[in-house]
Amino acid sequence: MTRVVLLGASPGPDTSPTGLRLAALPGNPTVAERLRSQLTSLDPRLATIESGDVAAALRALADVAETATENLFIIPENSVIHDELIYQITKAKRGALALVAKEPRPEVTEEEAQAQEDIVPIDEAEPEIGLGRLEGLPVRSRVGKSRVISVGTARHAVTRPNAVLLGPLHLSARNAPMLAQTCRELAAMADTFGEDDDLLQLIVFGLVRNGVSVGIRGRRDLFYRRVTTQEEVNEAGTEMAGMDEDRAKLNNAVKGADGFFTTYFVSTYSRFIARWAARRGLTPNQVTLISITLGVAAAACFATGDRPWMVLGGVLIYFAFVFDCVDGQVARYARKFGVLGAWLDATFDRFKEYVVFAGLAVGWVVSGNSDDIWILALAAIGLQSVRHLLDFSFGISNRRKPPSPLPTLALDAPDDRPLRQALTRRKVERSQGLRGVLKMWTKAGKFRAVHWARKMIVFPIGERFAAIAITAALFDARITFITLVIWGSVAAAYTLTGRLMRSLV
Repeated sequence: MTRVVLLGASPGPDTSPTGLRLAALPGNPTVAERLRSQLTSLDPRLATIESGDVAAALRALADVAETATENLFIIPENSVIHDELIYQITKAKRGALALVAKEPRPEVTEEEAQAQEDIVPIDEAEPEIGLGRLEGLPVRSRVGKSRVISVGTARHAVTRPNAVLLGPLHLSARNAPMLAQTCRELAAMADTFGEDDDLLQLIVFGLVRNGVSVGIRGRRDLFYRRVTTQEEVNEAGTEMAGMDEDRAKLNNAVKGADGFFTTYFVSTYSRFIARWAARRGLTPNQVTLISITLGVAAAACFATGDRPWMVLGGVLIYFAFVFDCVDGQVARYARKFGVLGAWLDATFDRFKEYVVFAGLAVGWVVSGNSDDIWILALAAIGLQSVRHLLDFSFGISNRRKPPSPLPTLALDAPDDRPLRQALTRRKVERSQGLRGVLKMWTKAGKFRAVHWARKMIVFPIGERFAAIAITAALFDARITFITLVIWGSVAAAYTLTGRLMRSLV
């Protein structure tokens, strides 16, 4: 469950969506009616806060945050937004996440580019009060690649602002107490803010200065816009109706961090199988059973030891993996999640691998070869079991590790210079020793070849199933097991080294 907070009109001109109708959408709903219908599935008892009086609004939000035991989703009531964007924001794993829009980089001539070389670097730039506007909001935020660096107001300068906070803000339950504290502190100094300061931006201003890491995301291929006039509503409705929300939903069903083989040889089409299956009522568990059946059939083919059946086994184990991907994609696309499904998926991934190992070993023996193959089979099973045990234990331990604290800054400080200086010192400290090595290795991932090499060296399930399918179809079980043991050993050494280093920093 998520606690939803609707913010009324921000300070300044009246932006109430009352009476503004989205004529381009079915049913001709008002902006407020549509947004409320979208959010009631998250929280049937929506909290609405009138924001004409900034101090009163901040105190009301503090009251909500103090009693919240769930995650919080805060959004202006004059928002026009895709359902899928609401879903993606509220399901994010970040402790705090804000939707942002960055100022577009203007196209410059060669002479202008030459002149820009003389611009003062950001580390030496003077803080400023952002006077530019983007989508009706003052540009008073500085965002980096993954989070909000600093936020300013009409009275608080920020170093080289480059973005606006569009509106939706998601906070985990653990950050609710800090939100309550921040809102009360902001309410006490409400008279220092300007008439054009946006309430959502003020909230993030306080959170960032109080050391909360606020992550960022853009709209990508989905729609969000705040509207204040019927003309803007008409434009928003037409633009949103022209966007393919279902395609964005389908793309989001595919994991973004998959390995090379899965990304290029499975996910390019498996998402369409997932949509076909979901629209015909197939559940993720039913798709999992299809994958298991194909895996057992592949093992049976391998157990014959005959070349044609070995080739067929390679094809079947490939499609067993395809449907292993499809079951998760169906779950994410159709929003059908369950403990049983997660357990089945994790458990039977191992079952498919191990029954295929057994089938390969049996096929080798029935073909008249030595039964020493079982030593290699057991080595492959043991190695894979140890790797999964290490993965599980490290994941549990890592979740218990508290996040690294960020620098803080007094809310009444006139600019963000001390905060940025503290962030620079933190960056230098984190670039030394083991942290420096890990950071350098992380940065190397911007090169495509390094990125995919790192994905493949850990021998994820896609690469393992591909190795089994190819080596079994073209060679024999002995080559398959040797490949699995050698590559698996390299992967184990690589991941264990990385995890030891991360545990020591």
